[in-house]
Formats: sequence, structure tokens, C-alpha cells
Amino acid sequence: MEKYTKFEKLGDNCEICVTKEHTFGTDAFLLADFAKVRRKDIVCDLGTGCGIIAVLMKIRYSPKEVYGIDIQQQAIEQFNITVEHSGLENVHPLLMDIKQLNEGAPFDRCDVVTCNPPYKAADAGIQSELDAHRIARHEILCNINDVCAAASRLLKFGGRLCLCNRPERLADVISAMKANNIEPKCLRFVSKNEHTAPWLFLIEGRKGGGAFMKVMPQLYMGNGGISPELAEIYGHHAENGKEQ
Repeated sequence: MEKYTKFEKLGDNCEICVTKEHTFGTDAFLLADFAKVRRKDIVCDLGTGCGIIAVLMKIRYSPKEVYGIDIQQQAIEQFNITVEHSGLENVHPLLMDIKQLNEGAPFDRCDVVTCNPPYKAADAGIQSELDAHRIARHEILCNINDVCAAASRLLKFGGRLCLCNRPERLADVISAMKANNIEPKCLRFVSKNEHTAPWLFLIEGRKGGGAFMKVMPQLYMGNGGISPELAEIYGHHAENGKEQ
């Protein structure tokens, strides 16, 4: 673990361990903000990588318990370093395959599950030379249905799944949610500015929910800088938000 020594500041008392294999981008900040967890919540981040979304939720909202699950050992090692280095309490990094969750997972306990899933199909687009990046960006080890199936097992009835993805995958995401008893309830698109098409969407689904979905006003990133809303999402650490 001593080889992972690079940290990025997330708050006055929190630094996160990052490497070229497992780092983070703007969409992590957007999703952590969109999830809006509460102090009494038990939350779990799937495919957590270095743990960025789990850590952001912990330091900003102080939920009761936070879990982060990833299949990659290095990612969980980095997450564990962050937990120890920053003194985070009730934060649990779990080395686990979301397709084969074991007894360490918080089954039927979670109020919120988050996921920044692989955006591209396994055979789509140009793939990175780094295995960790290929796993993060392409559906090699899991697909969107696997994510929704795992979330359904973890969520209590009425619990929420919050995730982000590229607009071209919206139909796939909605279909996967519905197939796993998670009803899409809230949708928000993210654009560079008012003149450009969305590059990302944020969606919330509720386990066992009824059929009704709210579409929120679009979120604009800003022209040449960052918009006031995006600055608020970043908090005082906008320098750490890097677009993927």
C-alpha cells in the first residue's frame, strides 16, 4: 500500500488517494450531489473505484453508514488508504463482484445506492490500454442490468438508485431499472451550455415505486469557466473537478 502516495484534497480534513488507474472526474461530483443523501441513510456506491462518490457523500452529508464495492483490488486498497488517512468513520470498502454479492454486502438495508457505471458497451469505441480504465469505461465485467440487479438486492423497499450515464444509453438504463423493480422517478440532463446537446444524464429510480418521472431543468456546466450551480456542487474544491 505504501506505493499509493498521491492524494487530492476534498475538504479541510479529507484527502483521497488517487493513481493513474483509479482517479475521478466531474461526473463523480455531479452524482454525489444529485443523490442528496440524508444523515440517517445507509448508502452504497457500486463500482466505487478510488471511493470518490462514497467519500463525497460521507463528508458532505454524514450518512449513517457508507459502503463502496469494487471488483478491483487496487481500487479497494486505495479506498482503504483514504479511509485510514482521512479518519473516516462508518465507511466500508468491500472487494466484491457486484454480480456475486456475498454476505458482507448490506442486503435490503440501503436507502440509497449510487453508481457511475461503464458508459460504453463492451465492444464500442476505442478502448484504453489500461485495464482499469477499460473496466471503468466499457461493460467488460458488468453491464447496466447487472448494476440495477445488484442495486435491487441492496435497496430496502422505497430506496433510491441514483446513477449517471451518456444520453445514448438512456433507453438501456430505463429498461434495466424497470426490469429490476426500480421505477425511474427523476431525470436531469447535463450540457456544456444552453447551445450544446447534453453529454450526461443523472437519473433516480425508486425500488417498488409507481410510474411517474419528473424531468428537472437542465444543468449547464458554464462557458469558459464554471456555472454558479456547478461551483456550488464543487464546493470550495472546484480545482478537483475534472471532466472524464
